[in-house]
Amino acid sequence: MVPQATVLILTPVKDANACLHSYFAGLRKLDYPRGLLSVGLLESDSTDGTFEKFQAGLNACAGHFASARIWKKDFHFQLPPGKKRWDRSIQKIRRSVLAKSRNFLLFSALQAHDWVLWLDVDIIEYPPDLVQQLLATGKDIVQPHCVKEFGGPTFDRNAWRDHGRLHMEDMRAEGDLVELDTVGGTVLLVRADIHREGLIFPTFFLGRPLARARRDNLCHSRFDFLRAWRGDYRGEIETEGLGIMAHEMGYCCHGMPNLEVRHRDA
Repeated sequence: MVPQATVLILTPVKDANACLHSYFAGLRKLDYPRGLLSVGLLESDSTDGTFEKFQAGLNACAGHFASARIWKKDFHFQLPPGKKRWDRSIQKIRRSVLAKSRNFLLFSALQAHDWVLWLDVDIIEYPPDLVQQLLATGKDIVQPHCVKEFGGPTFDRNAWRDHGRLHMEDMRAEGDLVELDTVGGTVLLVRADIHREGLIFPTFFLGRPLARARRDNLCHSRFDFLRAWRGDYRGEIETEGLGIMAHEMGYCCHGMPNLEVRHRDA
């Protein structure tokens, strides 16, 4: 069957010069019909000339896609001196800013597209038929398994089930398609109409723990406001928050544990 769905690839970038070559090399290798693919980038708060270099990269490959654009929006956030991006003390503000950047990019770039493929700039290897494999699941929200080495442990720990006790590495034996409570954003396919219905990346902690329920082989979930599984639990933000919001909107999140994409060493 000849693909007909239009796909918008969205990537937020910041200080990303080290990823320039691998990012555009991956896009060029995609074998999905180029007339059905569009690319949108948002550059924020860079100090290394990322905007100009990625703009040149887009210009060089613009003719290969239906459209290719870059926007700039600064949120005036930099990592505090001595802090790594995974430092627990800065996660709320860092991920709130990332959620804002994703939402700004989504609202700026989304037009009459059928799907949105969120693709992080530091994903360095994925199959040429990635889009086809994700679309073939028929799921509204689906992601592959992000690792640093093929067959290795999960890198994107934001995709989980059972209150964060199970990650994609724990689900490989379950099959090629599994249910998730939350998602990561390294590679994530979302039906565009769900974004249009209001699905965004929350900039604040959303919700309470999920109490999973299944009925008639369908995916259902609800918030359990009566029992916290961790005393200091505040909810989820950014990509995990999107997963929680999706469930509350009546949509299921899925992952493909055996479809692996590789993240650069961070």
